[in-house]
Amino acid sequence: MTHEDAVIEELAIDSRNMEQPDNALFIALKTNLRDGHNYVQHAWQKGVRNFLVSQNVDVTQLPESNIILVKDTLAALQQIAACHRKQFDIPVIGITGSNGKTVVKEWLYQLLSNHYNIIRSPKSYNSQVGVPLSVWLMKEDQQMAIFEAGISQPGEMEKLERIIHPSIGLFTNIGEAHSESFMNARQKVNEKLILFRHAKRLVYCLDHVQVNECIVQYINHLKGGRGDESLHLFTWSQKQDADLKITSIEKTGSKTSINALYNGKEINITIPFSDDASVENAIHCWCIMLLLHISNEDIHGQMSQLQQVSMRLELKHGINDCTVINDAYNSDLTSLQLALNYLDQQKQHNHHTVIMSDILQIGKRDLDLYDEVATSISRRNIQRFIGIGPALYKNKASFRKYKKLRSIFFKSTDHFLKNFHLLTFDKEAILLKGARTFAFEKIGLLLEQQVHQTVLSIDLSALTHNLNVFRTELSPGVKTMAMVKAFAYGSGSYEIANLLQYAGVDYLTVAYTDEGIGLRKAGIKMPIMVMSPDDTSFDRMIAWQLEPELFSFRSLAAFTHIAEALHAENYPVHIKLDTGMHRLGFNPADIDELVLKIKENTAIHIASIFSHLAASSQPEQDDFTAQQGVLFEEMSSQIIRTLPYKPLRHITNSAGIVRHKYLQYDMVRLGIGLYGVDSTPSIQNKLRQISTLKTNIAQVRDVPAGDSIGYGHNTIAYEPMRIATLCIGYADGYPRSLGHSKAHVLIHGKPAKTIGSICMDMCIVDITHIPEAKEGDSAIVFGPELPVTELAKWAGTISYEIMTSISQRVKRVYVNEE
Repeated sequence: MTHEDAVIEELAIDSRNMEQPDNALFIALKTNLRDGHNYVQHAWQKGVRNFLVSQNVDVTQLPESNIILVKDTLAALQQIAACHRKQFDIPVIGITGSNGKTVVKEWLYQLLSNHYNIIRSPKSYNSQVGVPLSVWLMKEDQQMAIFEAGISQPGEMEKLERIIHPSIGLFTNIGEAHSESFMNARQKVNEKLILFRHAKRLVYCLDHVQVNECIVQYINHLKGGRGDESLHLFTWSQKQDADLKITSIEKTGSKTSINALYNGKEINITIPFSDDASVENAIHCWCIMLLLHISNEDIHGQMSQLQQVSMRLELKHGINDCTVINDAYNSDLTSLQLALNYLDQQKQHNHHTVIMSDILQIGKRDLDLYDEVATSISRRNIQRFIGIGPALYKNKASFRKYKKLRSIFFKSTDHFLKNFHLLTFDKEAILLKGARTFAFEKIGLLLEQQVHQTVLSIDLSALTHNLNVFRTELSPGVKTMAMVKAFAYGSGSYEIANLLQYAGVDYLTVAYTDEGIGLRKAGIKMPIMVMSPDDTSFDRMIAWQLEPELFSFRSLAAFTHIAEALHAENYPVHIKLDTGMHRLGFNPADIDELVLKIKENTAIHIASIFSHLAASSQPEQDDFTAQQGVLFEEMSSQIIRTLPYKPLRHITNSAGIVRHKYLQYDMVRLGIGLYGVDSTPSIQNKLRQISTLKTNIAQVRDVPAGDSIGYGHNTIAYEPMRIATLCIGYADGYPRSLGHSKAHVLIHGKPAKTIGSICMDMCIVDITHIPEAKEGDSAIVFGPELPVTELAKWAGTISYEIMTSISQRVKRVYVNEE
């Protein structure tokens, strides 16, 4: 060990994302999905020399390293963070509850940043791992901390309380989230209240009856053990006397005025939102500001400027084949690091550009702040930095000392926009990272490719969630092959493939060679199987390191001929067996001859042997599925016995992973399940639909009784109607069969049925019962609130067809909330 006095600046749990490897402590966490010990060597290769492990590792593979062996690495991480927390004597706000935690935290950051230098949880880092990583970010120059805490089962909050140790508590509300691990709502409330056992103040709403009753009991319980340091309550209510008594809530358009009594005086705020959740969240924040003695004048001014919280990155197709990552909702050092990590993942472009505004962060000298930013940028694969704002313009020297980084500076967003025509953006990944006041949405409009008013939004964090749902169902050691054929079921090939590669999937599968080549050109390096290879494309497959499915003697002979001509040896191929579906594959009678041909063939290496289940989702066909399994075992075993190595075997698709666990073999193939659809109710309830298809209202009109609507003059308004024309039609992938009231969209959360025929580029819906609907409003065609399975049912088809039919002219936007 040569680094006995190593100074740890960073706690790292992911070997792929480290800001300062030489000053990092890599913590090998064990979860249901991953064992961090498997990535210790990779972390060492990235430059890490300090490790926290819970099992013996090969120290000869980690020279010049410090290795600490503990019983439980998660517990050790939490202890490190708790110890770090004890070094600070500043106000610490701890937020818990079922809903609104992240929004309240972000709004408090917006509202209080002019008064305090604040550290807060990144995004929604509120778990047993996220909380200690958040608390570790506390630094000496900070004057306040805001952390959120979430739990999913009893016993967890006690650990989080030791780490956060809040002086001020906020309980938002109680709901159904994570209720399955608790006997009832009261048990869940009482568990969450443990967060405040050492707090001095607690803010909550008296109108949440269960929360109030539990808090009253909790206060009585605490009195005996805390002496004079009692927990003081700060309450608000619309129904009864409270510290902040809400006297009226008036909604006008998109704004809400809230009047209240506080210390016998009338006070009020106006927020730029009108939904009930935002009103509640704003009042919670109001209470905290009053508790901190912020003046009513400041509160009123700050509340009127509240900004929508967008806790997700958006990845969009940009001009000139660029990729635009829009993270322009705030700008601080913590969120900058998360955004830079995401930029690093964009391997489809060799050139990376960061466009960033001033960081509006008090308590840190500009020179120190931008030296830190410049150092962080210089460590990444970033070729160009564009700084916007007076502080960045003043501190150009911090960036220009890094000669490999081309840096350009503008005094304002308008200054940048006026000079936009002088800049070139071409085939690169561009990160937009700006504070709200710099209006980076104007830059986004110039950089993003304008395609269509109809947008398919793909939630990449939901895809990761679904992958992990299935991973928890796998037997130890079973690998995953993910299907990204058919433009990743309509979701976009490269973007999905890149996420799956990053998530550690073992194989990707495409239908055709060109799909695989496209992924290779976009930077996908992991193994890719081609399921329907064209004999004439075998040479290109070898050139691009794609692995063919071979399903007949003809395809085997054709590939062998090309491989030998190109002097390829032991090239990985996949042998498809027909066990009863009768689509593609070698028959049982072919196996003897196949074995002979494989034994004599030095050009190929059997990477896997597989088959396809025909009815894995249908309980009434389980006997047939079992027969397929028996036949696959016999045929594949006969081949393997003749080989000097053991190929992977796989037969199970998404539906079969849970229903037929005994058929998981060495690998499973994940298809539609990744995208949020499964036939098993217990799994479907855990999955998240990854796609939301939205369109806009192009026009609203009133139709008198007796007039016809749409093509054919056969849809008559039998009474006065108000209708909306939407910017989506069958050319976009919205089936004609959904016309004539067979389907509906959601506008302002309410169903609006289709009227008349679906046109090529438009359709018409009935909004008579939605008076608030207006031109420009969005309509949800499908999404979490209106599942794609429902559309498929209305159209008399399957989810696959709906998803894969979404036209390429429909703009794809990728969001990541993790």
